[in-house]
This record gives sequence, C-alpha cells and structure tokens, in this order.
Amino acid sequence: MRWWDIDPVLELERELFPEDAWSAGMFWSELAHARGPRATRRYVVAEEDGEIVGYAGLAAAGGLGDVQTIAAARDQWGSGLGSRLLTDLLGHATAFECTEVLLEVRVDNTRAQKLYERFGFEPIGFRRGYYQPGNIDALVMRLTTTTDPANPATSVQETEIHHG
Repeated sequence: MRWWDIDPVLELERELFPEDAWSAGMFWSELAHARGPRATRRYVVAEEDGEIVGYAGLAAAGGLGDVQTIAAARDQWGSGLGSRLLTDLLGHATAFECTEVLLEVRVDNTRAQKLYERFGFEPIGFRRGYYQPGNIDALVMRLTTTTDPANPATSVQETEIHHG
C-alpha cells in the first residue's frame, strides 16, 4: 500500500466497516512505519482490473505481530483473496522475526474466524466492547509461528497484490 492507495482503500473501508471505519490519518500513520530499514509495518492492497478489492496490514515489534486490518470487497468473498492477503502478512511476520501473531475479530464474524482457524490461529480471550458503536466484543486469536507460519493451499489468481 502506498499513499495514493489511501483514498480508494478508505472507500472500501467505509463500505465494509461503516460504523467503525479507519480514518485517513490512521492509514497515513501506519504507512509512515512501513518503509525503510526500520520498518515495523506491512501494508498491501489487492487489485483487480485496476480497482482495489482488498487490503491488509500488520504491525510488528519485539517478536510480536499484530494483524491490524484485513478486508476484501464483498464480491471477493469466497474467492481466496482473504487467504492470499493473510499469507502475505504472515510471511512478513516471519521476516520481522515474530514468534507470535495476534488479531482481533468480531465475535459475530464467523466467516473471518474460520479463515483464521484454517491458518492455525487459536482463540485466547475476548476484548469486551472492543468494536464501537454497538459495544461488540472481539475474539482475540493467536498464532504461534515457527519457520513457516502458514502454508494452506492457496494460489495467486487474477487478483494482484501490490507490496509497499
């Protein structure tokens, strides 16, 4: 993800998460830590026919990775895009020398939970009222990594993931 991707990412963000969408400033702040020799973030976008159809981000520090965001356009659900985005993040968690990767997911988002479980994430707790408004709890999930944190059978299709 690069700065010029922020506006189209925000459009998708607002469509998918209208109640608690990230702001432009949040994405700018994350991207400020995604380049150079001291980078601690990994943000990618997926494009199809020149349009952004997904994005994902990872923060890493002290051997711990945290999936900050991962999203795929509704017409991409079931296409494997989420798996490809997560595979990219987990590969970079290894590059960042993370031994654990955490994430939060809405307790009512069973589709995403199943994706994370396929990658080996396990539930470890809850964050009460994490998602606002609505006071929705988050399920906290953890993956303990080894040399290859995720290797489900995924294939790169016509959706292109841009690194940045």
